[in-house]
Amino acid sequence: MSSCANKKDIVDPEQPPITELDATGLVYASSPFIFWDKEITLQFDFSKGNGALKASAADLYMHAGLIATTGGDWQHVLTDWNKNDNTYKLQFVSIGRYRFTLNPATFFKLNKGTDFGQIALLVRNADGSLVQRNRDGSDLFLPLAGENGAIGFLSPVAQPTSPLLAEDNYNVGDLLTLKVQASQPGTMTLWDNGVQIALENNVSLLEKKLSLQIDGMHEIEARLQSNGKVVSSKMQLLVQAKPAIAALPAGINPNGITIDRTKKQVSFALTAPLKKNVYLLGDFNSYKATSAYAMSQTPDGKTWWISLSDLDFTKPYTYQFLIDGQQYIADPYAELVLDPQNDPALGTKIANLPSYPQGGRGIVAVLDLAARPYPWKVSSFVKPAAGDLLIYELLVRDFVKQHQYATLKDSLSYLKRLGVNAVELMPVQESEGNSTWGYNPSFHRALDKYYGSKNDFKAYIDACHENGIAVILDVVFNHAFGQSPMVQLYADNTNVSGDNPWFNTIARHPFNVGFDFNHESAYTQAFVKDMLTYWLKEYKIDGFRFDLSKGFTQKNSGTSETDLSAWNAYDASRVAILKQYQQHIHNLDPTCYVILEHLGGEQEEMELAQSGMLLWNNMNAVFNEAAMGWNSNNGSDLGRLFASSHGMSQPSFVSYMESHDEQRLLFKCLNYGNASGNYSIKNLNTALARMEQVALFLLTAPGPKMIWQFGEYGYDISIDENGRTGEKPILWDYLKQDKRKQLFEVYAALTRFKTKNSIFRDGKLIESGMKEAMKYFLLEKDGQQVGVLGNFGVTSADFALPQALRSVWQNNFKGSTLDWTNQTKASLQPGEYLLVSKTKLNK
Repeated sequence: MSSCANKKDIVDPEQPPITELDATGLVYASSPFIFWDKEITLQFDFSKGNGALKASAADLYMHAGLIATTGGDWQHVLTDWNKNDNTYKLQFVSIGRYRFTLNPATFFKLNKGTDFGQIALLVRNADGSLVQRNRDGSDLFLPLAGENGAIGFLSPVAQPTSPLLAEDNYNVGDLLTLKVQASQPGTMTLWDNGVQIALENNVSLLEKKLSLQIDGMHEIEARLQSNGKVVSSKMQLLVQAKPAIAALPAGINPNGITIDRTKKQVSFALTAPLKKNVYLLGDFNSYKATSAYAMSQTPDGKTWWISLSDLDFTKPYTYQFLIDGQQYIADPYAELVLDPQNDPALGTKIANLPSYPQGGRGIVAVLDLAARPYPWKVSSFVKPAAGDLLIYELLVRDFVKQHQYATLKDSLSYLKRLGVNAVELMPVQESEGNSTWGYNPSFHRALDKYYGSKNDFKAYIDACHENGIAVILDVVFNHAFGQSPMVQLYADNTNVSGDNPWFNTIARHPFNVGFDFNHESAYTQAFVKDMLTYWLKEYKIDGFRFDLSKGFTQKNSGTSETDLSAWNAYDASRVAILKQYQQHIHNLDPTCYVILEHLGGEQEEMELAQSGMLLWNNMNAVFNEAAMGWNSNNGSDLGRLFASSHGMSQPSFVSYMESHDEQRLLFKCLNYGNASGNYSIKNLNTALARMEQVALFLLTAPGPKMIWQFGEYGYDISIDENGRTGEKPILWDYLKQDKRKQLFEVYAALTRFKTKNSIFRDGKLIESGMKEAMKYFLLEKDGQQVGVLGNFGVTSADFALPQALRSVWQNNFKGSTLDWTNQTKASLQPGEYLLVSKTKLNK
């Protein structure tokens, strides 16, 4: 793009256009060229592009910047996205049509614009929830006239993309009218894919009829030579031919990449029913859509595929698909993607990452034919029994400062000392942005580069297995976000269209974010199974935690977050779907854990549990009340720790008092804890002692358990610090404090007790009292009995010993003997707890 300048030796830009456009696009300017120091009116038709504002009659605001002649990101952005400034408010014309008048020099407050070649802009509504973009989701770009003149297209109408893309597609045999206009007379030429097709001297308007005979993407270039200088403008347009119809060859996957190293052949496949044509673009063809890279369509119209036999197996490639000449998407089955918007912030942390390709648009997939397989040290890991699970939920970003798998691997000695036998990683798949919780997925098969490479992740899993620690992966199949190719393939403005094979246009349940998967769709079921297969086989994952599994429903229960009765009601279809996924997993690995964040009705949870799945059991609210010392009205009832309270014979649930999604107990104690006299739970040491007490009750109740990271030393930073999902301080120095170190040691003792004494796996509950301030329960198995007692009040109290506890007991924390044979009560100080057993527990 030529640099912009004043109008010396250029025709007066205030004269009307030589000719009117045959049709208008998303943006139509009152003058054919935008000069730096002249006023121009931009007219917007928001039915074009992504159509986000096509029905708008409300206030809309422009967000604008400048792009250097050398390219790059936005510069000189004076507009504030979060501020509705009337200076940048568009003028309403009619529904979906607006205008805005500006003088670039005045608007950007710069006298000279010679370094800039484009204005970049977006238009949003008042709260920023709707943003007008191009059809492909890109920003809007308007060329600036340069000091050597300018030339532009009048026909066909172009989208304001960079480079320009024709508004419409064409078919082989069409006769296309090309009209171009120059800012001053000179020699004008037109070129089609580098071949000159028209030339006129001493003109400022050129028209050419072009018969389109070759399919693929055509690059039409218009050039103006005047005063010894040449300026040009390029537009891309797709010429369509009917696709070849051919069955998918045997052995080629219906999605993603199939590599045949024997034949030196790579096949690409994409599910995209109802599309007219698909081209494969990549480094191997300079990202140009030509007939040689037109993909074949299967007879059922669902799958597009192509096989290449001329790739170099010693290097990586990047690639993407061009859909119907308008959409550029990365492979939904990519194992690694390059994101030009977010990757630059990663710096050089990811070794051997290919450079973003010239010619790519948006996110591209990576195909690394030279990748070496990881040499696994542990080929067959024996997982802990489900009932013995002590899961440590972990967000890599907020656990180690470098947020890298290599560093995370070094922390395994810490988890070994703590005594957990499983880690549950919050989502590590590619999500939107870099620093996230991961619940906004865009590529369910690609590893998020923010945390490191594939082999780094495999080395971490391998090291976990060497240390007897299972790896459970948090997977998000309730929804996907807007960067997902499967969302973009069938999009309607800011929503998915009704013909999207994977997603619902309207979420069928409360608490949905992103775009809601339709799990009754065969397309979605195939996709989920493919993803599960990949993570199991490629990374030797030991289990999956399904995020928001109650959302796997097509029964419309509304989106109200206050009345959940319809959503919680038994849903036979949802149960069948989850069982189907479980069966698929167990066909591959019968010992793989299947854990659901279901939090549903008991009938449904019982049926899922009976099939062998584990259910999340959120005990945060009651443990918070107990820890804070507020015990009235059954607010601290811990009875749901036991299978019988769920109508189950065995604890088929993972109980926890903290997770990524709940407020931290110690924070609540320090800010809202109860007090009596000199005893105050708002005191740090007192609150830390209460953390020991709640840990005892959680970890000794039978069944699988989960700890949220750093709960073992009393993490006291609010979940809302820096925003709920924002980065939190990593406070390893806390372990230098005596009371926090003591809390860690109590946790470590409890984990050893749990894993070395089977009574904590499936012991029988003899009796309990979990509602009042004085809480207790008694377990029995194989002649062993264990009693757990605690005073959750804020004053000393006498505990009336039930008959079953009037015996001789071993005090497992103090190593002493308690003879309660002739006692009717035991006195406990506030916060005091006891773990007693008939015979000493193994540790």
